[in-house]
Amino acid sequence: MRIGTRKILDRSFTALGGFSIGLMILALILILVPMFIRGGGALGFRGTIEHRRLLLEKFERGNRPAIEAEIRRFEERRAPIYRQIAEFEAELTRGDSARRRQYAPALRDLKKNLGILLGPAPGAPRPMLARDQFGQTRWDRAVIKLDRVLIRESWDYSDPTRGGVRVRVPRAREFEGTPVAGIFPFLENHLAEILQPRPTFYWGFLTDESFDSHFFGGIWAELLGTFYLTAGAMLFALPMGIMAAIYLTEYATDGPVIRLITTSITTLAGVPSIVFGLFGLAFFINTLHLSSAKSVLAGSLTLALMILPTVIRSAEEAIRAVPRTFKEAALSLGAGRWQTVTGVILPAALPGILTGAIISMGRAAGETAPIIFTAAVSIGKPLTLFQTLTQPTPALSWNIYNLATEHEAMDEIRHVQFGMVLALVSLVLILNIAAIIVRARISKKLKG
Repeated sequence: MRIGTRKILDRSFTALGGFSIGLMILALILILVPMFIRGGGALGFRGTIEHRRLLLEKFERGNRPAIEAEIRRFEERRAPIYRQIAEFEAELTRGDSARRRQYAPALRDLKKNLGILLGPAPGAPRPMLARDQFGQTRWDRAVIKLDRVLIRESWDYSDPTRGGVRVRVPRAREFEGTPVAGIFPFLENHLAEILQPRPTFYWGFLTDESFDSHFFGGIWAELLGTFYLTAGAMLFALPMGIMAAIYLTEYATDGPVIRLITTSITTLAGVPSIVFGLFGLAFFINTLHLSSAKSVLAGSLTLALMILPTVIRSAEEAIRAVPRTFKEAALSLGAGRWQTVTGVILPAALPGILTGAIISMGRAAGETAPIIFTAAVSIGKPLTLFQTLTQPTPALSWNIYNLATEHEAMDEIRHVQFGMVLALVSLVLILNIAAIIVRARISKKLKG
């Protein structure tokens, strides 16, 4: 090949490699930056007095005298709103039935939306669900709920050629001439004074338990469950994978059986994760009865089987990459085969083995399908170490899917969904960074 042609090809491949790297960096920026911004909204936001009251009542957290003073101001400022509604209800009760039929449905809808925005009316029975006991705890959601108080939305199907058309009607127009009409401009102009929003950093999102189906509280149980499942999978997969790799590279002789084992390992690496989940359910739970139902133990073993082929392959390649002279020098000095493997080959191959472990650890932490059938539940308490042998656990990957697709109020808790995504990515990054630091230190030690 001519030198000029070779230079052109070298430059072309260099440019293509640089373009690929730049494209990957751009994709990461486009994916990670919005995720970090929206996920950070679960920790940092403008919290209303209802958020501070929630923390005080449910977690005994906050300056009680100051918060109670804020609650009194909140009650005083919203009292005229409910008083005007009560006066109008009394007027309807005394009035004729036609007027009552005209305003009663609209008034019920207004009271419902006001309760969502500002909490239950003074003197009303305390609702059973926590979500109904408080008004809006976040200012961004309060602005959305204010729009639903001020505007009534309906659909107009009068024109069949256009289909349904959304119609927005100001509620002030519906209640014009009634005692209720004055509350709409009052709310629009004074909502911030009523709810008293304040910049808030809610560190409890990472350390508190959730309650009322993640409407309130944090994700501590999910964080802990993900750590248990990932650590358990690595605890089982790493020793078995390394031992299998040592056997295949240092002890096994080439033959049909070894080729079959090697082919099987390669095939298992491409099996869909849902298959491992079904196998874990059938084998670990229904056949071996490791637990009566789902458990962290069964989930960890299932994840270990899923990442085992990756661990074996990476360990094999790392062991084969050790210079042959290391082994020959150890054997020539009188070391046995096992002593050579454990004292010379494995320490030299350890950085490569850890690289495979890092990749496997990230996959184990982010997988959903294998733990659906073996370990994960939507709602649960944080487990102790011994409870992992028999109890299921919430996990970030499963709960992200569950909250984003099956939750009854998925739009109300978008900040929780993005917060879980941020927590999962951060957990994987932290585990990977820790493993990379360990690998770097081992490599430095080996180099002297």
